Amino acid sequence: MSKLRILYVANEIQPFLQTSEVADFVRKLPQAMQERGMEIRILVPRFGLINERKNRLHEVVRLSGINISVGEEEKPLVIKVASIPNAKLQVYFIDNEDYFHRKSVFFDKEDNFYEDNDERAIFFCKGVLETVKKLGWAPDIVHCNDWMTSLIPLYLKTTYKNDPIFQNTRSVFTIYNNAFSHQFGDDLLDKVKMMDIEDSMLENLKSADFAGFIKTGAEYADAVIRAEEEASDVLSNLFSEIGQGKTVSTIEKDDDFLDSYFNLYNELVG
Repeated sequence: MSKLRILYVANEIQPFLQTSEVADFVRKLPQAMQERGMEIRILVPRFGLINERKNRLHEVVRLSGINISVGEEEKPLVIKVASIPNAKLQVYFIDNEDYFHRKSVFFDKEDNFYEDNDERAIFFCKGVLETVKKLGWAPDIVHCNDWMTSLIPLYLKTTYKNDPIFQNTRSVFTIYNNAFSHQFGDDLLDKVKMMDIEDSMLENLKSADFAGFIKTGAEYADAVIRAEEEASDVLSNLFSEIGQGKTVSTIEKDDDFLDSYFNLYNELVG
């Protein structure tokens, strides 16, 4: 039996960047799965807080150079790579000067949520899938973490469903306590749209807010996980709404935590 291929997608990973528990989770789980014989790739944004020299990032020229459309605009995609110290894991970084060179993640110095965080998420999700295509590496599972990755399950079930690289891919979506109160503009749906995506498929995203992104990710993912932590009221309400149409699982961080993910991945592919 060939090795199971798992692609991890998140907005952060230790030791390059940490703003929430996502960074720890995406550091530990891939290594554990690799040690269990799985083949791993990891993709994250190259936010401006990540020190390229200190972390030894370098551009992968053969993967860079694609243009990603976000609404009416096209932006160049740059791919960088670095290794995690003391682990045989490489991390690929999605970069673009307009979207990721600020010295902060989602909020500016005055703690205002960036108006274009929707575009940054769209660019990132599309960039991830195009990068994997260029790698020519067909993942069995794409494990998406947090709201910024929530469009990937949608794209896998629509625009990319007949692509040879993704035709057998299953997706997992893990939801975290990282809600925001910002509401995006009326043009969000037009920016998100790609080939084979009907207006009716974006019903959940019409709210143009955190809940919309989370519900969309949950709707199209093959498995939905809630991170084990105290859920906010916003998240608790969201889980009850999502649970009406899809099972939301909690994988406890106990002694069997890693085995649970190992079994989940194998069940999805089996």
